[in-house]
Amino acid sequence: MKKKIFVLWFLLSTVCFQNSFAQLTQTIRGRVLDKESKSPLTGANVILTTDTTIFKGTTTDFDGWFKLENIPLGRQSLKITFLGYSPVSLSNLIVSSGKENIINAELEESSLSMKEVEITATRRGEVTNEMSLVSARAFTVEETERYAGSRSDPARMAANFAGVQGADDSRNDIVIRGNSPLGLLWRVEGVDIPNPNHFSIPGSTGGPISAINNKILSNSDFFTGAFPAEFGNCISGVFDLKLRNGNNNRYESTAQFGLFGTEIMTEGPFSKKSTEGRGKASYLIAYRYSTLSIFKSLGIDLGTNATPKYQDLNFKLNFPLKNNANLSFFGIGGLSNIEILISNQRKPEREIYGQQDRDQYFGTGMGIIGGSYAKSLNANSYFKITLASSLEEQHAFHQLVYRHLGTDSMFVNDSLTDKLRYSFLQGKKSLAAFFNEKIDSRKTLKVGINADEYHFNFQDSIFNEFADSSTINQNKGKWLNRWNYEGNAALVQTYVQLKLKLAENITAVAGVHNQFFSLNGSLSPVEPRAGIKWILSKKHTLNAGFGVHSQIQPTYTYFYHLPNTLNLHNKNMGFIYSTQYVAGDDFMALDNLRIKTEIYFQRLFNVPVERASSSFSLVNLGSGFSRFFPGYLENKGNAENYGTELTIEKYFSKKFFFLFTTSLYNSHYKGSDGIKRNTDFNGNYVVNFLASKEFTVSEKGSFSIGTKITAAGNKRYSPVDTAASVRTAEIQWVDSLRNTKQFKDYFRADVKLNYRLNTKKITHEIGFDLVNVLGTKNILKLSYVPNAADPKADPVREEYQLGFLPIFYYKADF
Repeated sequence: MKKKIFVLWFLLSTVCFQNSFAQLTQTIRGRVLDKESKSPLTGANVILTTDTTIFKGTTTDFDGWFKLENIPLGRQSLKITFLGYSPVSLSNLIVSSGKENIINAELEESSLSMKEVEITATRRGEVTNEMSLVSARAFTVEETERYAGSRSDPARMAANFAGVQGADDSRNDIVIRGNSPLGLLWRVEGVDIPNPNHFSIPGSTGGPISAINNKILSNSDFFTGAFPAEFGNCISGVFDLKLRNGNNNRYESTAQFGLFGTEIMTEGPFSKKSTEGRGKASYLIAYRYSTLSIFKSLGIDLGTNATPKYQDLNFKLNFPLKNNANLSFFGIGGLSNIEILISNQRKPEREIYGQQDRDQYFGTGMGIIGGSYAKSLNANSYFKITLASSLEEQHAFHQLVYRHLGTDSMFVNDSLTDKLRYSFLQGKKSLAAFFNEKIDSRKTLKVGINADEYHFNFQDSIFNEFADSSTINQNKGKWLNRWNYEGNAALVQTYVQLKLKLAENITAVAGVHNQFFSLNGSLSPVEPRAGIKWILSKKHTLNAGFGVHSQIQPTYTYFYHLPNTLNLHNKNMGFIYSTQYVAGDDFMALDNLRIKTEIYFQRLFNVPVERASSSFSLVNLGSGFSRFFPGYLENKGNAENYGTELTIEKYFSKKFFFLFTTSLYNSHYKGSDGIKRNTDFNGNYVVNFLASKEFTVSEKGSFSIGTKITAAGNKRYSPVDTAASVRTAEIQWVDSLRNTKQFKDYFRADVKLNYRLNTKKITHEIGFDLVNVLGTKNILKLSYVPNAADPKADPVREEYQLGFLPIFYYKADF
């Protein structure tokens, strides 16, 4: 391995030497728009500010386009100004030889007419959504790649932010302010989408590998509480993802080979007729295939028979139209499957994946395809309408493996018996539309609707080969059906929100949201949302927010039925609600050093709990690879989350950045037994520290090293009911003592190494992400796993998070 790395490094160094005598430059171009009306700003000034001794700038044309040529490679900064608007500064733009840098900037009109003001200049990390004033952060593609351990995954990147933490190293589920990962909403191009991850479990919001290629993302927003009225059917957080347009001026491509995927991306104009790219249609397409599957097909031993296979495709087609209109089409899709075959084992061993008594075949699929039409009606108003169709599917087949140890201490298979089959399919047709009106420089109104028509087809049966109760005993030796539902339902959401500048330095937002679910007639009351931001100075801002939010339950839970009955006993479950309060302080201690604090309180009510007295609550579900088999539930539970968060961030400057975040919080709930308990996700604290330093190796090469250190309180758990576990052959807990124990605190250190080389037409990049570099053993959960080689051994064992995992990649932009 070391020899291969040295050879690759030598080849890149040779290419660097061969190109060392040519001065390499690139183009920065883009468009400047009004932030609220999306109309082009003609005559805006765009100035390169990296080197103040040399003036290099331009102005935007009639359609808002600009172009800066012959820009030196490396990190560059721009400042964009326009009379009567707040200026925008864009820092640390990476200019490389392989790709043009295309910027889409939006300026906000000042309420002080005919006068430029610096006080409202856009800060780094400020969200693109003009209606959001609290608990929100913008993120870039570079951030998903820069942070050690993030694996180019938006969810894993977000786990570094204050109030957010991962739930499982092998998955990207995230816990936001103590809430279940079920409360997260994924939205792309204005449409709510299915779980965009490979190997997803029904009803979940995460998975082991994201099906979204981060290279197609534009600057996007992430919300952690009291979000604007336009976001509904979620109670913990929102990923509001925007897809970028392909380069409409020249053809560009990216090829990447790494542990988690071999991929190719291409982009460019549909036509070569124009050289400036104004008004030209463009395409952007990215495809990825599992590298481990390629290794497997080549006969390379991976150390396990359970090889994950997956592939995904992302695209966006953009067609600018006349009169400030635009038409675009987009899509994201992924397929994945894995086979965990215990029957292939010949030696006694403890397989880290799957259950030890069966062969498992598992597969998933997801996809969304849609089209958007946007039009600026005049200088003050615009609308956008998006139509989309999506699908998510999971299927599994289990076979029990009966075997014994032969005289040579090797396993001998006796028989395989079918145990479980299920197929869950959920389709959806979506409409998202809104109208935005800038009434004047102080007031902006936005009204909209999101409507989804669902189609469900849930099938599941399990073979009962033994008895654990009198009811089940009647069905011993029979197939028991648990899901058998096909039907439709609609979820309709409407909202209105108003942004008002009370003064030049005080902005308020107020709105209402409402939703209706046709499956059982659930109708939420009007949900108020409000926020305020007070800019005390150029360095200091105060903000506060409030909101009531609601969400349907994981859809498959509505259609489960008990053995011997077809009654859908949970079909009438209502929404879960969350009332949220947030207050924050944002202070720029230095030009590149930001200190942000927030405090919050959340009250959850109408939480589904069991009708019979128990500790169960739906707030504890949402992470891991298991489905939920609900008994009789009713909306009578409650929960609360409260805490404080601190962020200290040095923005990337002088080739160095760091991010320190910490959260102190509590998360409690009550089940139907009325006892106040810790939720599963109440770790009480989480601390993250990230840092990265970039070194200039040569005029065209740079090397960076980064680290991430995470310490957090671990999950809560309950004492094991050993007798019940043995009787049912799966882990069982002492219900009355739920979450009275806590696993040892979590600790993980990651290191990332990166080398970038610019040649005449290609930018090469090699990276190594060393996850859990210290090999710390963090407990994930307890499992019931009898040892066939030693039947007297304790069948309950600790399952651990990921050990040391080196991840490599090579990328070329050209």
